[in-house]
Amino acid sequence: MSEKTLLVVEDDAQMQKQLGWGLRGFGVLQAANRTDALALARSKEPAVVLLDLGLPPDPGGTSEGFATLKGILSLLPKAKVVILTGQDTRGNALDAIAYGAHDFHDKTVDLDHLAIVLERAFYIGDLEAENERLQTRGLPERMPGLVGDSPAMLQLFRTIDKTAPADVSVVLLGESGTGKEVVARSLHRLSERRKGRFVAINCAAIPAPLLEAELFGHERGAFTGAFKRRTGKIELAHGGILFLDEIGDLPLDLQAKLLRFLQERVVERIGGREEIPVDVRVVCATHRDLEALVKEGAFREDLYYRLCEIALPIPPLRERTGDAILLARHFLTAYGRGLGRRGLRLAPEALAAIDAYAWPGNVRELQNRLKRALIMAEGGRIGPGDLDLAGGEEGGVNLNLRRVREEAEMGALRRALAQSQGNVSKTARLLGVSRPTLYDLLRQHGFRG
Repeated sequence: MSEKTLLVVEDDAQMQKQLGWGLRGFGVLQAANRTDALALARSKEPAVVLLDLGLPPDPGGTSEGFATLKGILSLLPKAKVVILTGQDTRGNALDAIAYGAHDFHDKTVDLDHLAIVLERAFYIGDLEAENERLQTRGLPERMPGLVGDSPAMLQLFRTIDKTAPADVSVVLLGESGTGKEVVARSLHRLSERRKGRFVAINCAAIPAPLLEAELFGHERGAFTGAFKRRTGKIELAHGGILFLDEIGDLPLDLQAKLLRFLQERVVERIGGREEIPVDVRVVCATHRDLEALVKEGAFREDLYYRLCEIALPIPPLRERTGDAILLARHFLTAYGRGLGRRGLRLAPEALAAIDAYAWPGNVRELQNRLKRALIMAEGGRIGPGDLDLAGGEEGGVNLNLRRVREEAEMGALRRALAQSQGNVSKTARLLGVSRPTLYDLLRQHGFRG
């Protein structure tokens, strides 16, 4: 696909011909209605779209044009859409910009000026893509413990980087074993509260009768066994971050007390009368569906909105293409020394099994299997049997053949680079291509040294 693929959506045959001739410096695709425009947007993914709002079956109005604009931006959120407008539809063009269009141009076409507008749209799109790439570089190094270079993880890194400095409550949503506490610690490390304490408590691990005392503390003699004053976790986190893991398991009576704290920012120890001001940022985590719990009456709606100022989903390992191998190598190094097995290596068959497995237990399962394999493996290499792995599972099906090819190619590149630890010659051999071809593939898919 040309780097300057332009989709022109115009139903007038004469205008189509004029635009096709005048914009021949671009890779022009043409559509005369919404159905064809969306089909081309889906298959060719043009960076810029030139759109007439008056399309059949409503050529005298704008309803079909706006529906086409909405459909294109839904498929291609980063595409730049330039609206073709006449004197009587400039107001609609301004409305289109409010809906997400990039620019508009008079339909009494000055082709030279239109070409400049389109060139600028391509240029801005390139700048935005490069800026996004630059913002991503270096982020993993700032977040120790978070390992991965899959698109899902790079998106997570960007979100953490934006969220950490904002002093708002965050709920981390993810399956068990995805690393929610590691993400919470990264938020703390990158926040303005990094000099304060990071205090964690698992709401599901402590019996309900004891959980209130753990959170709020107690005075001496407040109940049987309270032989001395105890400071609660909320109070201990003053100036830092309080991490409430498995918040979905917090009992309803404690939900009410936590809500009061969040509203007033003071705590009272059990058995005490003094209101103690506490300045703390709250980060929560859960593997449960909080919205469903709210509907069931098992979680307070007012508390949900207090806690969930920002919801941050954490991807499961099965959605992180190539990351399982990177994590396996990371754990091999991290635990090999402590277990006295520094010389062990992962056999190619083990790497293939790791890559194929669906990891229902996510990163924690991979971590545990690697530890077991380091202890149990005989000889110098860890095989699939040491990991107790038997094979992979089929994933979802993408029906866009060009996208399937691109994703397969990128996945193969990422896995080969992970297996060869970035060695170009080894990567080329694994993929069965020459070094020049490998360099072309790396450039094509945006891998940079």
